[in-house]
Amino acid sequence: MQNWAKDHAAVRQVDVLLFDAYSAHCLANTVEPLRAANTFAGRQVYGWRFLTLDGGTAVSSSGMEVRAHGRLADCRGDMLIAMPSYDFLRHATVAACRALQSAARRYDVLAGFDTGAWLLAQAGLLDGHQATIHWQELTRFAEQFPEVQAQRARHVMDGNRITCTGALAAFDTMMELIGQHHGAALRLEVAALFMAAEATDTQDPILARSRPVARAVALMQANLETPLPIAEVARRTGRSQKDLERRMRADLGATPQAVYRRLRLIEARKLVLETVLSVSEIALRCGYDDPSALTRAFRAEFGTTPRSLRGS
Repeated sequence: MQNWAKDHAAVRQVDVLLFDAYSAHCLANTVEPLRAANTFAGRQVYGWRFLTLDGGTAVSSSGMEVRAHGRLADCRGDMLIAMPSYDFLRHATVAACRALQSAARRYDVLAGFDTGAWLLAQAGLLDGHQATIHWQELTRFAEQFPEVQAQRARHVMDGNRITCTGALAAFDTMMELIGQHHGAALRLEVAALFMAAEATDTQDPILARSRPVARAVALMQANLETPLPIAEVARRTGRSQKDLERRMRADLGATPQAVYRRLRLIEARKLVLETVLSVSEIALRCGYDDPSALTRAFRAEFGTTPRSLRGS
């Protein structure tokens, strides 16, 4: 069962190893969730750097230039993500293999995003592990590296090796990691920032791990001003209330009531920070009968009041 909150978890250093022709979309979907996690946590919970093998600039497939923070050989951290993307075969060199093999001794976790799994496999760093790669390369990947257990999946986490198939899967993967590192409450808050509630009805779960829980969270998001009874949320997801409660505890580490309250208060905080609406109006928009009820819940959840937050 996931923890709902890990408020005192340590800062994690995530480094992204870029190569020319990397996917800017994949890079954004990797680091923007980390930036949002820092914002919502109210402190730095992630640090990140862009690295290259030589410390020079990397140019994306669309011509976007990123100046590296440093050389891979000079850095260490909690996780290294290899991101070669479109021109990966050109980058599967002896020098890259040696650099990654050396990095494996300095990073706790190695990841390959998009076609990054190919470089890790070429360096022998996925031997005996389950892994995936961009779907267009999966068959060739499985044939080239029989010692790797190739999987047709959006992302695969096998011990201290992580692989995913592309930009959208990179977002999924970072959501999962945020939940593991810092709790489901922060994961939910970051996911809610980027995902429209209705998206979870038709796409793979983003707001939660399983489809029934994701659909329940989407229903909650769509009904903040007039909250639904939990029994009605369960009915609309095709589950009994007891089953939904069990699934939500297993998936998010919290009751449906706690998750619904958090979603309403996330919206309240957004309105406090981004609008000039009165606290009374914000309370009504977030399903509270009066501003004092909102203020009490807000203080319990965030350790401050709406008026104090707006004045700070």
